[in-house]
Amino acid sequence: MKTPSRILVADDEPAIRQSLIAILQEEGFAARAVEGAEACLKAVANEAWDAVLLDIWLPDGDGLEVLEKIRARSDPPDVIIISGHGTIETAVRATKSGAFDFLEKPLSLEKTLLTLRHALEQRRLLRENRELRRQTAGRADLIGASVPLRALRQQITLMAPTNGRVLIYGESGVGKELVARALHMQSERREGPFVVVNCAAIPEDGIESELFGQGREGSAPQPGRLLFADGGTLFLDEVGDMSLKTQSKVLRALDEGRFFPLGSETPVQMDARIIAATNKNLDDEITAGRFREDLFYRLNVIPFYVPPLRERREDVPELAAYFTAEFSSAYGRPSPRWTAAALQVLSNYAWPGNVRELRNIVERVLILHPQAQSLEPRHLPAGLQRKRLEHGQFDFASLPEARAAYEREYILRKLDENQGNVSRTAEALGIERSHLHRKLKSLGIAQH
Repeated sequence: MKTPSRILVADDEPAIRQSLIAILQEEGFAARAVEGAEACLKAVANEAWDAVLLDIWLPDGDGLEVLEKIRARSDPPDVIIISGHGTIETAVRATKSGAFDFLEKPLSLEKTLLTLRHALEQRRLLRENRELRRQTAGRADLIGASVPLRALRQQITLMAPTNGRVLIYGESGVGKELVARALHMQSERREGPFVVVNCAAIPEDGIESELFGQGREGSAPQPGRLLFADGGTLFLDEVGDMSLKTQSKVLRALDEGRFFPLGSETPVQMDARIIAATNKNLDDEITAGRFREDLFYRLNVIPFYVPPLRERREDVPELAAYFTAEFSSAYGRPSPRWTAAALQVLSNYAWPGNVRELRNIVERVLILHPQAQSLEPRHLPAGLQRKRLEHGQFDFASLPEARAAYEREYILRKLDENQGNVSRTAEALGIERSHLHRKLKSLGIAQH
């Protein structure tokens, strides 16, 4: 039976204490309440709690001071501040002191429970992440020994300890976020947060609120990602998709080292290293008027280039083995090995989707062939076995060799169209099934 999460309530109003305890117990939590700061700190020191609902005004102390003392403990519970006098300044101070969130009185039951569950879920994920990091300590996430990747690692080692802004260039799926995380983990900010903002995934009317937060009168202050990244790193992924209006505000924040939450006239200081990434040609975006040239120069202090997988194909076997071990472990199965022929097929493919595509292919193969002890070309999608003539990757010594390559490509395409069914493919090609079997064998095409 699952142990219920333990919640401590610290509030000076008896009615609120009683109401919260009743609701929390009804929702399946183990909860109790205390009235003051001293009692709260004593309870935290003597018992294990998953979260604390802490009033900012206590009869014998300041709730924010209690928060700081709780957060100074090893493995402290998450603290949600509640107050009847919410201001943006108080919310900022509470967030900087480590509060998970800030709720205004009168409390909304639905919002209080939702916030509490979010805090508990984040706590669970952080514990799992710490355990995963412990298990994988020392493991390199940038897999491969090719010359381009070794050069990239050297650049990361050289630039990570600085505070210089970084702009990472690369196609979709090459691992730009991995590079950003490596920069963070090797920097002096490694103990601080690493906050990701995907500029392409957030609607245009929501990205400013996401970045800067809100401080409108009459509503609880909502901190943004810039504040959450304080003391750490803010990663602006696909920055080329950011609107010009937001670009202007980000530029101002970078220049002044502070920003204004939406609806607030009180500035908030920021101390975060900015790392941005893009799969676009920003010179073209500037020429087209879609990206600010001054912001480009602020971000492009240290440019990084992440090579596509087709430029480091010698890394494909190591990456395939890495992903195979990763997914086999996740599924609780023995890890199969790749045959030399299958690795050759993987290495010959152009990988337009880069490392992300390779990872997806490996996962698909393991799902579709759970009993396979060794992975052969026949286990791979037929499309991967094509020699991509349009990319000029293969030279032919004779016309018969070129004809055979084209014939192989054409037959593979027809097999794809017929979901690998040999009888239907033979009919589509206008030849006998036995003839197609011989042709597949002569061309080295694995039959499923």
